[in-house]
Amino acid sequence: MRPARETGILTVANIRRAKGKRAAEVRFNEKQQIFKLPAREAVSKRVGDALRKSRPVKAVLDPRRGVVRTIADPSERELREFERTRTYLDKPDKTVRVEVDDIDPATFNIVDRHLKFPAFRLCTRVIPNYKTAKKIFDFCAAQSCHLPGPPTVTPCIPFQYVRDGCYARAHKMRKIITSRYRYCCEKVFSFANQNNDDLAVRADKWGGCCVTWWYHVAPLVRVRFKIGSVKFVLALVIDPSMFDKPVLLSTWLMAQENTGCAANAQVSMYSIQLGSAYAPGNYQGTSFTTDPTYSQTDATLVAYKNLTTCP
Repeated sequence: MRPARETGILTVANIRRAKGKRAAEVRFNEKQQIFKLPAREAVSKRVGDALRKSRPVKAVLDPRRGVVRTIADPSERELREFERTRTYLDKPDKTVRVEVDDIDPATFNIVDRHLKFPAFRLCTRVIPNYKTAKKIFDFCAAQSCHLPGPPTVTPCIPFQYVRDGCYARAHKMRKIITSRYRYCCEKVFSFANQNNDDLAVRADKWGGCCVTWWYHVAPLVRVRFKIGSVKFVLALVIDPSMFDKPVLLSTWLMAQENTGCAANAQVSMYSIQLGSAYAPGNYQGTSFTTDPTYSQTDATLVAYKNLTTCP
């Protein structure tokens, strides 16, 4: 099941004008799902004005069809509340262009050799081995809303609904990793923000349908490995919505280029940020919002707890 209607105060990240008879698409910073704009000129004009003026809009969306229903101006009260709760990550790390086909997994995932992101300098308590990383993954996965019985952590995490909400799932897992297990946790963001790129995955865990996004985010953890006398630290991603175990960062990126789901499936850029980063603040991936109280996180998890990905 997917909701037929969803309302929220959102900021417009990008409008992608289509060629021919295809509908134009809008991307919101607060939504990973891509939405088509209706043919009504008034809606398109409001969205365009909001993008040019960096002004929030009150959007009514149809996630089931992936369509914008209506766009309106928020009330003064709604705007004040939105601005009050909207905080930004201070000094975000760089966003990097990437050609996933050119990645060498043997070197790309080694933190000290390739992934020299400043965020890693601020926390040194990395996960000591893969066994511990798998234990953390399994605990996070066990909080899924689709499983019977009450979860250990509330609200439950709707891993079974991958069309949207990655930002909330990632932030809840970040809290688990840092508070329950007390290890470092950063976030990795992937973006399809160049040319005609889209992120595309096949939801094999949830029915096998295709899902497209303009960005995705998940917790990234650093894990110590030892082969013989050689010690190194690898970047692994915790994403139970897509996988059944922790996976290498390169594997996570590659999974989002499923050309069987979309011919233009391509990761344009990726970025590793502090774990406090919540969602993009702009289309370029150079700004990020935060959710220090987890209020936005929990509200999204509750809203999506009964939803499913595939028909």
